[in-house]
Amino acid sequence: MQRIHFIAIGGRAMHNLAIALQKNGYIVSGSDDEIYDPSYTNLKNNNLLPSEIGWFPEKITTDIDTIILGRHAKNDNPELLRAQELGIRIYSYPEFIYSMSQHKQRVVIAGSHGKNTIASIVMHVLSYYQYEYDYLVSATVPGHEGTIHLTNTNKIIIIEGDEHVTSTIDYRSKFEHYKPHIALLSGIAWDHVNTFPTFDMYVEQFKKYVNSIEHNGKLIYNNDDSIVQQVINETPEHVQLVPYTMHPYEVFDNRSFLRISGGRLPVFIFGEHNMQNIAGAIKVCQFLKISEEKFYRAIKTFKGSGKHLQLIGKSKSVNIYLDFAHSPVKLNYTIKAIREQFPNRELIVCLELYATSSLYDSFLNQYNGSMNLADEKIVYINPETLRKKGLESISAERIKEAFGSSKIKVFTSVEDVKSELYMIHWHNKTLLLMSSGNFSGLNYSEFAEKIIGLSKEN
Repeated sequence: MQRIHFIAIGGRAMHNLAIALQKNGYIVSGSDDEIYDPSYTNLKNNNLLPSEIGWFPEKITTDIDTIILGRHAKNDNPELLRAQELGIRIYSYPEFIYSMSQHKQRVVIAGSHGKNTIASIVMHVLSYYQYEYDYLVSATVPGHEGTIHLTNTNKIIIIEGDEHVTSTIDYRSKFEHYKPHIALLSGIAWDHVNTFPTFDMYVEQFKKYVNSIEHNGKLIYNNDDSIVQQVINETPEHVQLVPYTMHPYEVFDNRSFLRISGGRLPVFIFGEHNMQNIAGAIKVCQFLKISEEKFYRAIKTFKGSGKHLQLIGKSKSVNIYLDFAHSPVKLNYTIKAIREQFPNRELIVCLELYATSSLYDSFLNQYNGSMNLADEKIVYINPETLRKKGLESISAERIKEAFGSSKIKVFTSVEDVKSELYMIHWHNKTLLLMSSGNFSGLNYSEFAEKIIGLSKEN
């Protein structure tokens, strides 16, 4: 029985892979110098939580068959150095996924935005028709267990491709390793400025992605995106190019409908960006032998994926949404979608600046105008987040300048954010919470329940 050791097991993707491999019969161990929830609880519940926090090179022995190295571990990590000394096979996370899927049809969904939603739609449609497949995504898809499912028998794997750097000893982007047979590119907008300090460096990663596609593979791409149009010019001749554009749609009475032959089809997800996501997912499914007609039958029941315009509270006059949006382009897409879906309601937007790239002063000006469509604008920054990331504090004046609005309210305490929101007259309004973090551990259910209670009092 193969023994696998994870260096930096506490990562979001790493701990899910560890759990999945243990369920598949592997002997799994791991270590890390910090582990937080939900990784901590998930590892504990699966008897994989390290007995001690830290690095222990003495635990790296020759009876370990494989090391999986997480992005969090540095190149002088004592366990990594010991594994190299012993000559143990070392995989990065994406390298290992590729090794497990060499004989599968690899479908990789990549792009700065939309990739999780597109992958979720494809998975929903496949499951609707009882297809068997493996998957690797960044967030749990409703009706699916965990973010990773790996088998020795399934012939298809759906992979959410990530442009992040692979590991401390491999500076390639993760999605370069997957070598898709069917690739999708949803859009490109500068992100991860801490890793790719110039826009050209960032775009270069996607050029490498399209060059990693297997011979005679397919590249499905968003033809509405001007940067994507530039990147596909470098696609190898042996790759079939398949463009898509936003699916036609209409909005009536706070509900979105796809315009299809013979009428219109109600869907739960909304906004222009989701109509692009649907159009891309249709193309993927067609290459997986699911017709457009069958796709429409399945999409009617898709209610979205976690933290992507996720409805967390609702009353007759108030809707509360949670969204992963954190980059300027994602803010624009999400706020515009809410405004279009609920044109006659006031829109209150609360953004937590959390992602490392979002907190770089050199990047802040990219947010200029991104919250203009909101009626009330709130930005929250936890000083502890800045401290942990080794970044300098950001003044309220700097944030207002960067976002191009003097009306933005800036808070450094989540309790002050809650107090501000509780004072609002909650009637005929929509609240949008956006963060790649968790608003310092905010209990979303309790918070939403409080807001809904206030809406009923008014």
